[in-house]
Amino acid sequence: MTAKDLPYSTQWIEDEDIQAVVSVLGSGWLTQGPAIEAFEQVLAEQCGAPYAVVVSSGTAALHLACLALDLGPGKRLVTSPLSFAASANCALYCGATPSFADVDPATGNMTPDTLLRALDASPAADVVVPVHFGGRPADVAGLARAAPRAAFIEDASHAVGAQIATAAGWRKVGACDDAAAVVFSFHPVKPITTAEGGAILTRDEALARRLRALRTHGIVKDPSRQADEGGWFYEMRELGYNYRMTDLQAALGGVQVRRLQEGIERRRRLVARYREELADVPGLGLPPLEHGVRSSWHLFPVRVSHPRVTRRQVYDALRAARILAQVHYIPIHLQPYYRERFGFRSGDFPNAEAFYAEELSLPLYATMTEADVVRVASVLRGTLV
Repeated sequence: MTAKDLPYSTQWIEDEDIQAVVSVLGSGWLTQGPAIEAFEQVLAEQCGAPYAVVVSSGTAALHLACLALDLGPGKRLVTSPLSFAASANCALYCGATPSFADVDPATGNMTPDTLLRALDASPAADVVVPVHFGGRPADVAGLARAAPRAAFIEDASHAVGAQIATAAGWRKVGACDDAAAVVFSFHPVKPITTAEGGAILTRDEALARRLRALRTHGIVKDPSRQADEGGWFYEMRELGYNYRMTDLQAALGGVQVRRLQEGIERRRRLVARYREELADVPGLGLPPLEHGVRSSWHLFPVRVSHPRVTRRQVYDALRAARILAQVHYIPIHLQPYYRERFGFRSGDFPNAEAFYAEELSLPLYATMTEADVVRVASVLRGTLV
């Protein structure tokens, strides 16, 4: 029997997901219908925040969160260089200046110390976007103390379902206790999916109202004006975008979010098996153990630092065995656009660069089996031992 491909991550689709989408197809609503509000409600309840605004992608969510917090020309955003480009591009979309704070060499997350160093090197930040790398929550409370004048947007694209220990107990990422907004992505490789999609969580009713307008061209339908003018009446009060999610996507998301914790528990069991299988493999660094956080385990990032075998050789060996490992991420500041426009250079953020040079994301997803983990471990052992 030929071995199947093992992607680094993939969606978890069951019959209930399919039926939810099929139901919408027969409902008469395809775009902005009742499934949107239902998904927003269940997502907000899941995360412990009063408001959720769903949009067309995680990138759209970052952009709208920045706009709604009035980021613009002459202002500065600080984020992690160890992320997908959207974490910094959202500043450029608003005409603001992106900049970076280095990361913890073990977790890949921005820390209060690295943020303070970034603030010492440049003007004060207006918005800070900490990234929860791989699903492990960053210390947003500590970061907020380090930059008390900045607005915080958590880039939790990897971290829906993750939790943080507090004095009052475990708090879910998305509760917005320490940030003005928290952003999720629902791309197929994430813990839940809407095919493409994203969301912004917030505790600020006015911010949620503005986000809803911005996702629909900046258009508002005021019931009091409609009473005077007619039910068709609307006003475009500011420049917005078509960043709407469809009812088809929202119906899928509503089912997916109800299985979120089950999916994360499956991932946790797989992570435990990975640790068991890989504990003694030389030159392979495993993710640090969790203390005070519960990762959503979007990624299982290992570090290859073998004296004789390169990360590329390990990657190629896995691919030859149809194990589709991936690398996360080429640091944003090293991308040609950022080098050429802003003058960033190699060495500017050494921890992020060193993390990238060794990182390899092994397959991890809800429908994976422990036998799949053993298969991955066998190839790694054969390559590195």
